[in-house]
Amino acid sequence: MSDPVLELTEDAFLGGQLRVRQLKSGHRAGHDAVLLAAATAARAGDRVADLGAGAGVAGFAVARRVAGIDLVLVEIDAALADLARANADANAIHADVIVLDVEADAAAFAAAGLAPDSVNAVLMNPPFNDPARHRASPDTARGIAHMATATTLSKWIHAARRILKSRGVLTLIWRADGIAEVLAALDHGFGSMQVLPVHGDARGPANRILVRATKGGRAPTQIHPALLLNDESGVPNKRVQEILAGNGSLLLANP
Repeated sequence: MSDPVLELTEDAFLGGQLRVRQLKSGHRAGHDAVLLAAATAARAGDRVADLGAGAGVAGFAVARRVAGIDLVLVEIDAALADLARANADANAIHADVIVLDVEADAAAFAAAGLAPDSVNAVLMNPPFNDPARHRASPDTARGIAHMATATTLSKWIHAARRILKSRGVLTLIWRADGIAEVLAALDHGFGSMQVLPVHGDARGPANRILVRATKGGRAPTQIHPALLLNDESGVPNKRVQEILAGNGSLLLANP
């Protein structure tokens, strides 16, 4: 039986600086990917790995903001990896796209070109939906992008720690109600944590957290003032809109 034809849309990000083809249904990049990229610390010449890259939006957004990075996209789904390669070509962004399970062992990573202590920065948006509370996608491969197991977060953070150089930086986005899980997982080998709560509604609790952690860092954990996507009247935050349009970065991206 031949593989089904993927239904795609072409979507603009960063105010049109990126045009990305992605799946019409299932795992689709949106604000989370752009905010993750805007929070990622990177400099020209850095090797930057996007784990679970999907169609490539977050990694591409970092490359648009920081010229001269060596971008690596890691994606378990071969069809999505092919899509990421096509998107990289279409946007004239150089990226090495690797088909690899983030939970694979060190030997598999090394064979794919990601040896231990070889990366300056990692960004990731791990699967974070609890399958007990969310209906999975009928497409098994697409469902992997959203559903977490009890060990997903710790295994992804372990993979990031392994490939990062000493003092390398991990940036991730996660459910705000899972902050305890994130800090506990980062307690093994990471320090200097910085947490940025993200609120969709100024009157409600945070629904996301952006977290920056340094491999081998020793500074105390910091929790920054909340990032509000909309004010109490529902009016979009002007600064957030500028970032979504590709103008500037979030404070977690500062050196």
